[in-house]
Amino acid sequence: MNITFYKYNGAGNDFVMLDNREEWFDWDNKEIIAHLCDRKFGVGADGIILLQNHPQHAFEMLYANSDGSRGSMCGNGGRCIVAFAQQLGIIKGGEMTEFMGPDGVHEGVLTGPGNVQLDMIDVKNIEEKNGLTFVHTGTPHHIQYVPNLLQFPIVKEAQKFRDRCGQEEGVNVNYVEQIDGQWHVRTYERGVEDETLACGTGATATALALAQQKGATSPVAIHMPGGVLTISFDYSPENGFTNVWLEGPATFVFEGNMEA
Repeated sequence: MNITFYKYNGAGNDFVMLDNREEWFDWDNKEIIAHLCDRKFGVGADGIILLQNHPQHAFEMLYANSDGSRGSMCGNGGRCIVAFAQQLGIIKGGEMTEFMGPDGVHEGVLTGPGNVQLDMIDVKNIEEKNGLTFVHTGTPHHIQYVPNLLQFPIVKEAQKFRDRCGQEEGVNVNYVEQIDGQWHVRTYERGVEDETLACGTGATATALALAQQKGATSPVAIHMPGGVLTISFDYSPENGFTNVWLEGPATFVFEGNMEA
């Protein structure tokens, strides 16, 4: 099968994007998905995203991890699919769009060249389980504060925590340190089973945890290895975190074809 693909990245969190409005791609074939995402034998990506038609919204987003497993919401992928929809002519730049994501309906808008703002789900509670902090922002995340973040062995350490929150498929793990007054985060993602250069739902989860636990105020800039993501929100004790928006770069890299 000859596959036309588009490569995008959101602050270094990279994706293979497919225009599947005619439903030509076999979404159940994990081997093809893993092959496309393979960095030595395929295109190379943290995950694969399909843009499909939806009866009530501008389009639907389907997401799978690089190992072929079904993914939950991906914040950077959601921002990239908004930019992809503009490239396909589905929406215009500066136009707010509404689409169906893995965790429900999202709105997104291109706020400038290569920059996208995406609304995220409301978060009622930040959970504490067995002394650990968990935040569900469309994908479950564990937040941990550590010293010497830049040298911290996050892959080795995260594997101790990824399966400890009661989620059947585990959690993503975020390691956080304040360096020179800025919040820096490194993330281990389930399904990739490795560190990624950025994670949108992880940046969002961390920002909300920082607001509750460290007194951070909206907007919160999260510095990740691939770039800076900014999270804004409203908070009240009655409603938790609402009006949550994730903003950052969403960059088209290249278009290509390959046999799979």
